[in-house]
Amino acid sequence: MKVTVVSRSGREIVKGGVELNDSATVSDLQEAIHRRTKKYYPSRQRLTLPLQSGTNAKPIVLNPKKTVKDYCDGNSDNLTVVFKDLGPQVFYSTLFFWEYLGPLIIYPIFYYFDVYQYFGYEGKRIIHPVQTYAMYYWCFHYFKRIMETFFVHRFSHATSPLSNVFRNCAYYWSFGSFIAYYVNHPLYTPVSDLQMKIGFGIGLICQIANFYCHILLRNLRSPDGNGGYQIPRGFLFNIVTCANYTTEIYQWLGFNIATQTVAGYVFVAVAAFIMTNWALAKHRRLKKLFDGKEGRPKYPRRWVILPPFI
Repeated sequence: MKVTVVSRSGREIVKGGVELNDSATVSDLQEAIHRRTKKYYPSRQRLTLPLQSGTNAKPIVLNPKKTVKDYCDGNSDNLTVVFKDLGPQVFYSTLFFWEYLGPLIIYPIFYYFDVYQYFGYEGKRIIHPVQTYAMYYWCFHYFKRIMETFFVHRFSHATSPLSNVFRNCAYYWSFGSFIAYYVNHPLYTPVSDLQMKIGFGIGLICQIANFYCHILLRNLRSPDGNGGYQIPRGFLFNIVTCANYTTEIYQWLGFNIATQTVAGYVFVAVAAFIMTNWALAKHRRLKKLFDGKEGRPKYPRRWVILPPFI
């Protein structure tokens, strides 16, 4: 069979089309496009069916695991697909590693080295116990995130646009520097011993809970990342749709109760806003997929991310 590959403007991407056997999968088609174009490796390709003119529906994205013939409508010998270049890609594990490595390295620099002399401070620096515990807490969190990236998480998509590396690193590295500067500052005033213990206690409990949430999410997917959308169950997921985001927010809230800086609370507010938007989108998607119709299970009534508010 012959597959014609065109851009959204109608320009032919592969001159003369691609010849495939009748049992070829979409993945085989992507490999064939790669061989003919060199530049567009499979993870960089997005293939969809052409839209009828005048329709506002979303295009159907071709599933790499399905056969090409599955998308032929009455004509098994010819198919036209629309190609989109997703741009340079990196593995999600690479993306997460670099965004988490920055804060893990930057924070101890402010703790161990006399960097404040470069900001005009020349007085003697006294390190308070809370600053030491905060440094351990911070490093434990980001080391945990890196280990989860390589040994726990299973990604539904193997790659992410390269541009996301620069965007995410800018976010995590700048906030890491911002918080580290104020928590480790020579003029930092520590909270009471009781408040410090309460804050770090809440934070550590939430860190452990967050890890368990990631284990539960991991088990929803097969080792190759397949499994589609499923209803998460067990532990806090019986109450909250995005329990992993809930515990992430509360663990940083605990950190900020213990350290009490404006920079830290700004970070919590921004992170909570971003994760709330993700959680609302996921909650809507799960409710739509599991609507209780045609034999599908009905999504149970749950909080989205921050009970009792959202």
